[in-house]
Amino acid sequence: MRVGLVGLGRMGNAMARRLSTFDIRPTCWDQSQQASIHAAAQGFNVVADPCAVALASDLILISITEDAGVRGLFTQTGGFGAADLRGKLFIEMSTLRPQTVRDLALQLEPLGAAIMDCPVLGTVPAAQDGKLVGLVGASDADFQRARPLLEKLTRACAPMGPVGAGHAMKLAFNLAMAAFINGVGEGLAMGAAQGLDLNKMMGVFLNSPLANVVLENKAANFLGEAAPLTLDIRTLRKDLQSALAAGASVGATMGATAAALGVLSSAVAAGWGDRDIGDLAPFLRDALTQKIPTRAE
Repeated sequence: MRVGLVGLGRMGNAMARRLSTFDIRPTCWDQSQQASIHAAAQGFNVVADPCAVALASDLILISITEDAGVRGLFTQTGGFGAADLRGKLFIEMSTLRPQTVRDLALQLEPLGAAIMDCPVLGTVPAAQDGKLVGLVGASDADFQRARPLLEKLTRACAPMGPVGAGHAMKLAFNLAMAAFINGVGEGLAMGAAQGLDLNKMMGVFLNSPLANVVLENKAANFLGEAAPLTLDIRTLRKDLQSALAAGASVGATMGATAAALGVLSSAVAAGWGDRDIGDLAPFLRDALTQKIPTRAE
């Protein structure tokens, strides 16, 4: 199995480590020199450009955050487009706008190549343990071809429909998660402003119908305690922008998503963009309790 991997950030690096446990050594590339050096130090086969990845691989995993960055992989100097792509299958595993991967599918078809989407639910620990959930948008033939590889990275794959459907599902999930986190954060902020104890409030939330995996995993963040970074606020803001664009393309109005995006944008503007999404709660407490200075008479 000749596997390529483009994108050596937190998730890409974790997936490369996971594949190495099956003695699969993907040919890798990242635009970040620091990420490339780190990956090479771990023994990964890091090459000079995406073209070299395509030449050495039949199945190419892509884990790039931005839509423009993924499109650029196929058009930039030394990009995928510089290689003979016949027979190649690209597996896009980031969180993108559905139209991005649909456009790429149309571009690749005349070249004898294909692309499918498989964004995932789960973060770095799940990637390292092969416990991600893949949201698949693909033809049945492409999914079956990729399945032996994806089964090494996931505990389950959910076929959602044709190309683009996986990204649509991931955006639907992320917008719901963002609205939930925003709601919990605002609830904690209002309660704290009324003199309630944060730990007691969280105890009630965790023993109520609100309890879920997100609440449990982010409890420390919500309380303002130190916790590992899984997904940063800036990236979630990008996902909500993509969700609103996807909704607008079919005439859907999403007021709750727009409101959550406004809060995330405020957090980024205040310098919280690189913090974990769970840190939105302490940000909201800070914002809610800010004292507006009165003008001296």
